[in-house]
Amino acid sequence: MCDHKYSILSLHSLLTGGEFCVLNFIHRRPCSHLTNVHIRSKMACSVSDTPSLKDLPKVATDLKSQLEGFNTSCLRDVDTNEKIVLPSAEDVATEKNQKSLFDGIEKFDASRLKHTETQEKNPLPDKDVVAAEKAHQNLLDGVEHFDKTQMKHATTEEKNPLPPIEAIEAEKEKNKFLNGIENFDPSKLKHTETCEKNPLPTKDVIEQEKTA
Repeated sequence: MCDHKYSILSLHSLLTGGEFCVLNFIHRRPCSHLTNVHIRSKMACSVSDTPSLKDLPKVATDLKSQLEGFNTSCLRDVDTNEKIVLPSAEDVATEKNQKSLFDGIEKFDASRLKHTETQEKNPLPDKDVVAAEKAHQNLLDGVEHFDKTQMKHATTEEKNPLPPIEAIEAEKEKNKFLNGIENFDPSKLKHTETCEKNPLPTKDVIEQEKTA
């Protein structure tokens, strides 16, 4: 077989329809082992499956010359590496859990279920609930349908009285006293000695206590 398979395959993605048929015929024509009968049979097969020559798209002259003079030796042989990534241990464990869950659902024995009776309960509200709901509804209705014409006009008076002079002076004295305590300098104190005195009673005092 003529060594043009790489060029034909690489250019197949660029050409479609009649262009690829013409290119295929051009590249197969120089092969030494193909006879006129083979070429005619190939042409007959291609012509029967493709539109007529006048309906084929025109190939540009520069593109045709590039295709005819294409050097297949410039192509590189590429080996395809197929990689099969094995699942991790977590993936296997997850799949096992899912499979066991599905098996448990599919193979579940319904005969192990116990018969139960469903009781539908729709209790009516008691008097307290009805009264509370009515009071709430009345409150909402009163707010929504409130008659503004029943309101009386009122004038708002803003009062911000300043403190009298006596209150200001008293506050100043208090702040001064507190600052004196907080900022007191103990280095200004003088050292003193404490003398403890415990005088004994005199004779007169003792006699008075005896006679008392």
